[in-house]
Amino acid sequence: MVPTEFVTIKVPVGMSKYLKAINSETELVRNALLLYPYILNQTISHGGAAEILGIRKSDLIDVYDKLGYSYLDMTMDELDSELETFRQLKKKEAIE
Repeated sequence: MVPTEFVTIKVPVGMSKYLKAINSETELVRNALLLYPYILNQTISHGGAAEILGIRKSDLIDVYDKLGYSYLDMTMDELDSELETFRQLKKKEAIE
């Protein structure tokens, strides 16, 4: 069990009813979403956020994946291009 504390945040009135955790899973998802902007701007890593939440990095990645937030931010075309560049460099390296 990860240590917890209470904090006060300012939110619109209509939002407060949605912040009450129904169970541990919804609480985890809520807290993971609160950390996501800090992962996005590279203040913390996925591993650091997972440690804060008391879960494994792979479990946090699964949480974000189910919410539609991909761990890899490349499209398939970008990935194919990167792989082709890698192959060309390896080929060139083998010739030299």
